[in-house]
Amino acid sequence: MVVIRLSPGGKKHSPIYRIQVAEKGAKLCGRFLEKLGTYKPGKTNGFFTLDEERFNHWVSKGAQPSETLKKLIKDSKKAPKA
Repeated sequence: MVVIRLSPGGKKHSPIYRIQVAEKGAKLCGRFLEKLGTYKPGKTNGFFTLDEERFNHWVSKGAQPSETLKKLIKDSKKAPKA
């Protein structure tokens, strides 16, 4: 099964996550099929980027996004564009 999930990275007290397409059994920081975007949490300097075209492609092929990623996408669509 193919999943779309967040993979941790960054420095201590400054996390950044990569949005990756990977096999379900693969290690969290291990092998992946494609990188779709990035997410940095934070109110002042946080950001969320996602290649929606490729995301929709993988979902149409049967990839399952994680619950956290579903929430991030939903919240980013509600947020006003600055």
